[in-house]
Amino acid sequence: MTKFSDLGLSAGTLRTLEGMEFTTPTPIQVKAIPLVLERRDIIGLAQTGTGKTAAFGLPIIEHLLTENQRPEPKAVRTLILAPTRELVNQIAGNLRSFIKDTKLRIALVVGGASIHKQAQLLARGTDILVATPGRLLDLCKRNDVNLTAVRYLVLDEADQMLDLGFIHDLRRISKMVPKRRQTLLFSATMPKQIEELAQEYLTDPIRVEASTPGKTADKIEQFVHHVTGKDQKTQLLRQSLTDNPDGRAMVFLKTKHSAEKLSKHLENIGFAAASIHGNKSQSQRERALKAFKDGEMRVLVATDVAARGIDIPGVTHVYNYDLPTVAEAYVHRIGRTARAGKEGIAIAFCAPDEIKMLRDIEKLTKVALTVASGEPPADTRGAGNQPSRGAARPARKPHRKGQGRPQQGGEGAEVRGEQTARPARRPHSEAQAGERKQGNNGHHQAGRPNGDRNRSDRPGGQKRGNRGGKPGGYTRAAQG
Repeated sequence: MTKFSDLGLSAGTLRTLEGMEFTTPTPIQVKAIPLVLERRDIIGLAQTGTGKTAAFGLPIIEHLLTENQRPEPKAVRTLILAPTRELVNQIAGNLRSFIKDTKLRIALVVGGASIHKQAQLLARGTDILVATPGRLLDLCKRNDVNLTAVRYLVLDEADQMLDLGFIHDLRRISKMVPKRRQTLLFSATMPKQIEELAQEYLTDPIRVEASTPGKTADKIEQFVHHVTGKDQKTQLLRQSLTDNPDGRAMVFLKTKHSAEKLSKHLENIGFAAASIHGNKSQSQRERALKAFKDGEMRVLVATDVAARGIDIPGVTHVYNYDLPTVAEAYVHRIGRTARAGKEGIAIAFCAPDEIKMLRDIEKLTKVALTVASGEPPADTRGAGNQPSRGAARPARKPHRKGQGRPQQGGEGAEVRGEQTARPARRPHSEAQAGERKQGNNGHHQAGRPNGDRNRSDRPGGQKRGNRGGKPGGYTRAAQG
């Protein structure tokens, strides 16, 4: 069995690891550490929770200590970019434990915190800066940080940074750092965009892979409940939490609003719950995580902002209240349990319109989730296709005022085929267009008190907020 002493690390680093009770390196550490010590660029494929921070952090710290230089004011020697505040905090926390007996300086910058305090911290110079791309660029614009001295660049969870729309920020940052540098890119998956990013950022990289993309931990039991709607999801979640009074759970939803709503509902019915999502400030998110880690909160409700970068021992259950639209996100979500070799349970709630997402997850993970209750809709069982949403709309939405749209198939299909719906509606649309020119009051006169405030088909691109013809309106897009 490989030991840390076999990887080429110095005696001082080995003593630090021994004091932290690190005995056996993980696969990604075994493969990456010797290459980073050789100053090679690498592409590392590994899931969260596989020890990536030590894989790049330990050899970079050794390089910095060997160089024995002090950073100039506002200068940065090592830059580590990560997609979320939680991941930045975790990386910085791990690195601080590795350098506690050295004089190296670590700083972190994220959105949602005071930019003035961050600027003051960077003014002295930084050996290792861990940052989210957006806040880093804000500081660069203010000339509060200088990236021309960066010798080591790390892109962690690169695929998630692309998912969150950071590609343009990454390209801007790449132009600010020197071309002569060592670059390490870590990603859970390897889509085409990551390959293109690697070609742009890295020089003659070596690819190391610790686990097959999409592979889930072996000690996670995975179940699915087929449900009819959100009410049934909430009922099942409540029952499961009640049946496991000693468990600690993370519950994942798609949107910030639904996560906050569910968290408050759980609190109201007696469960100690907290939530983290993009609308929470940095201090709020840190307090919620600390309360969950300390056992003050039993349930943490979150969006995918918490699917990576949260390493909390003792999470026994992960609930996919909403299935993710991207199958890889499921792997990251359930990876919050079964940490450090322990066992865990992952429970998914699947509504009829989420069947395709479930099939995509099973295809990626090559694992058929055990059905705990319910059955998939008959027309989708085994087909792997999401039921057509359009099929439900005709029954709900009238085709014309006072007339229901005919159902597809049979006589309804023939009647629908004989109608000339579009030409018949044009005069009506032109009349509506005439009303729209009058401003939002036209919508009120048409019996639409709220109107479609962001309709792109308004003549002249009428702005939201221009009520009653008053100037000074604005569009939602202009707000950012």
